[in-house]
Parts: sequence; structure tokens; C-alpha cells
Amino acid sequence: MIEIDKYIKQQFDIGDVDIRTYSPLTLAYIGDGIFDLVIRSIVVGKGNTKASQLHKRTSNVVKAASQSEMMERLLPVLTEEEQAVYKRGRNAKSPTMAKNATMSDYRRATGFEALMGYLYLDNQVERMMELIKIGLGDAEL
Repeated sequence: MIEIDKYIKQQFDIGDVDIRTYSPLTLAYIGDGIFDLVIRSIVVGKGNTKASQLHKRTSNVVKAASQSEMMERLLPVLTEEEQAVYKRGRNAKSPTMAKNATMSDYRRATGFEALMGYLYLDNQVERMMELIKIGLGDAEL
């Protein structure tokens, strides 16, 4: 199986970087994108439908309030390292805030996205998927 991050780096001649040096907001940036891609893949995999319906179903999961709820389910199963990454993201001072989100939901969502970004960049995709499954619980996509 191809590791997409390594493949991208190879194709575009990008050197390795110690991800522990990345800011939590940088981790959240890539984590937001990869989580969105995972959820979009799930939604599209459930069948062809109107783009507006796909967007609605995806948006319900990737919004800050939903990610905050997912974190509540995930906290008990995180390793110490994962908890540290989450807390760094949650405590990061962001210059912006999501619309339609409380500050606490937004901060927990940023921590969640930082964790997703960290796991993705560390090629821990299986663990990332395991946590996403736990976080989603029985959510209908």
C-alpha cells in the first residue's frame, strides 16, 4: 500500500521534516484537510447523490461542534502522546474563530484537527482511522 504523504513528498521532491517541530495550528491545518477528505470519501462511498446533499452530510460532521463531540468520545482512548498533541492544538491561540461555534467547541475542534494532522504526517493512518471510527460512533453519514 502506498503512503500518500511519502508519495507526495517523493513526487514533489519535498524533504522530511520532524513533525514535532510543527506548530499546533500547522498540524490542525493539514488535519482539517485530511479529516474532510476521509468524511467526503465515506459520504461519496455511500452512493451517488446531489452535490448539495453530499455537502450537507459532510458539513454536519466536519463542523466544530461535531468534532468537539468526537473528542469527548476519544479522550479516554488516547495515548499520552496523542493527548499531548490534542492539548497543544486545543490551547493554541488562533487568530480566527469558526462561525456558529462556541469558543470551547472551536478549541476542542482545533485540538482534534491537530491530532488528525499529527497522525497523518506521522504515517499513523490506521490509528487515525481507528480514532475517527470511535469518534463517529453511530453517527449517520
